[in-house]
Amino acid sequence: MEHLEDDERMDVWKTIEDALFNEQIDQFRAEFLDLHPYDQAKIFEEVEDDVRLQIYTYLSPEEVADVMEHIDYDEIEPFFTEMDPRFAAQVFAEMSTDDAVDILNELDKNKVASFLTIMDDDSAEEIKDLLHYEEKTAGSIMTTEFVVVKAGMTIREAMLHLRKEAPDAETIYYTYVIDEDKRLVGVISLRDLIISEEDWVISDVMSERVVSVSVAEDQEEIARMMRDYDFLALPVVDFQHHLLGIITVDDIMDVMEEEASDDYSKLAAISDVDGPDDRAFTSAKKRLPWLVILLFLGSLTASLIGRFEETLDQVAILAIFIPLIAGMAGNTGTQALAVAVRGIATGETYKQGKSKIVFREAGTGLITGISCGVLIFLIVFIWQNNLYLGLLVGLSIMITLIVATLAGALVPLVMHRFNIDPAVASGPFITTINDLISILIYFGLATAFMSLLL
Repeated sequence: MEHLEDDERMDVWKTIEDALFNEQIDQFRAEFLDLHPYDQAKIFEEVEDDVRLQIYTYLSPEEVADVMEHIDYDEIEPFFTEMDPRFAAQVFAEMSTDDAVDILNELDKNKVASFLTIMDDDSAEEIKDLLHYEEKTAGSIMTTEFVVVKAGMTIREAMLHLRKEAPDAETIYYTYVIDEDKRLVGVISLRDLIISEEDWVISDVMSERVVSVSVAEDQEEIARMMRDYDFLALPVVDFQHHLLGIITVDDIMDVMEEEASDDYSKLAAISDVDGPDDRAFTSAKKRLPWLVILLFLGSLTASLIGRFEETLDQVAILAIFIPLIAGMAGNTGTQALAVAVRGIATGETYKQGKSKIVFREAGTGLITGISCGVLIFLIVFIWQNNLYLGLLVGLSIMITLIVATLAGALVPLVMHRFNIDPAVASGPFITTINDLISILIYFGLATAFMSLLL
């Protein structure tokens, strides 16, 4: 199956649409199911509601489940709402358990209860087991569809078991080994199973060095582990080391996208990234709380400038350089913030050490501060033909950049130390805080230089 661009996908759909409207079921199924589930999902998102309702009648719950697994979770509720409830329950039962749980978490609790009541008992029980785990933990993103073998099995017995269970498993590249108490004791790869002699015992072939995660582990930490170890799957265990489920790489890709989106929204000082379908009121409601907080912080800056009104009255030209100094402080603080937050998110902070990052940013602030300070000193001196005004602005820029760079690096590191999400130390917050610092430095020095400026 080749990847289809948006225009190509809809051109293909037009050729399939005739078969749908002419009720040529076999032809429609052959052509529609020949598409990759991702392309099927994109078609579902584009066509009218009445067209989708007709498609549901031509597809089985299992085939619709493949489509639903490729639709964004935050946009999927309307699709399940328009389905017949019994058909929707069957679709959930056919989906991978972890995907079904992710979608159900997006739905109204009454609807979830209704679907679970209609669903067959085994599927409903599996889903219920995962629904009670806290969001964004290993338990909430793991799947229970995996293959296990016992340590005492022979390779032949394990292969026969694998062939039987593989069709319903999320992945078979790793087969996990458990003991009689269902505790995780080892792992064996599909390659090792294939190349081993049939009469060998699993316990002699398996690797006992199994990297696993607790069911309560944060999903961001799991994503980091899978990236570092290049795993395709990771087993999830309880506090007694019983194997509960596995997390596969496709789930981790979704986690990484979710975490990146979450961090981006925090860096922008909004509670959540605006969706494409959000109304103006919804978008405003997300942004307003942060803007109100920033408004009060900005008022402190205005109040601080007011305290130096007498200084401004005596040397009015000082007002010209306020936006320059405050803007430079905000820019360099945001740069340092981005470096620190990225270091925490990627784990570089642990490898290098927090003190090394702080010293590096201090050095960066010193170099950039001196460079910009000397440059602005020359510009102001030549422009205004005033040596002391040039020294004041140059010295203010130099000190401000050093302090702002340190603040941008230290704030997220301190917040992380106290288990507060460092992304909350967002660009607008750092910018506003550095405005306060820069104004204090600038007018503090201006007051000291007053006798020389008059």
